[in-house]
Amino acid sequence: MGKKSLTVIAAMVSMLLLAAGCGGTAETEKEIRLGATAGPHAEVAEAVAREAGKQGIKVKVVEFSDYVTPNQALADGDLELDSYQHEPFLRNFNKEKGTDLSPIGTTILMRMGIYSDKVHDVASVPEGAKVAIPNDPTNGGRGLVLLEKAGLIKLREGAGFKATVQDVVENPRHLQFVELEAAQLPRSLSDVDIAAITMNYVMSGGLDVEKQGIFLEDKSEPLAVMVLAARTKDKDKPEYRKIAEIFHSDAVKEFIAEQYKGTIVPAE
Repeated sequence: MGKKSLTVIAAMVSMLLLAAGCGGTAETEKEIRLGATAGPHAEVAEAVAREAGKQGIKVKVVEFSDYVTPNQALADGDLELDSYQHEPFLRNFNKEKGTDLSPIGTTILMRMGIYSDKVHDVASVPEGAKVAIPNDPTNGGRGLVLLEKAGLIKLREGAGFKATVQDVVENPRHLQFVELEAAQLPRSLSDVDIAAITMNYVMSGGLDVEKQGIFLEDKSEPLAVMVLAARTKDKDKPEYRKIAEIFHSDAVKEFIAEQYKGTIVPAE
């Protein structure tokens, strides 16, 4: 074989190696788009993105203002991951929209709690107390379940999170239920004895969890635990699993502690 042929072959091999190297670099540096709703979810996602960057993983946070678009964007391939919902919401979305999304890790806790400006513990809730709960079906039922777990009422067996005030079968303190828009609940505390309020409105309403919160959902409550979601076919990708781990890293835990002062805490 002549020198010219050897030179051509060597050049071709070099080009192939270079192409392979470039392909590998592009794959390694591929940006992972992480969808999150505005507020705490997006803020925590940004903290995750910063930490992921230190570990060589490029994460771009894409912010949304509603609760439908992120999952649809994930299903359509416009996102690789999203972080803003609990698992029951995700399951229901899959059922209604025919999507195939799966949780791959937990992120933060957004617990509902019973709050009051008048009483300091559940045992002190008076006879005939006015109790405010959200008037939307999901959170109204969630509030009633919370009141049951606090020992204040008993619901019809099987009512669960779909419960309404008509499902209250035992009300020993003769509580009076006041159903309000969820966003109005923090301001209602001057007019009622206790109120069941979700954490997002606790934060926007400037409530103090330690001083005004008298009973909180358990840390394992499905509606309190937010999840990181991916397309089911991609759920075992190592880089996605790594991002799920970063949500529980010391750096992100420190950010959450400093930013939210106990209103929001890392999920377990």
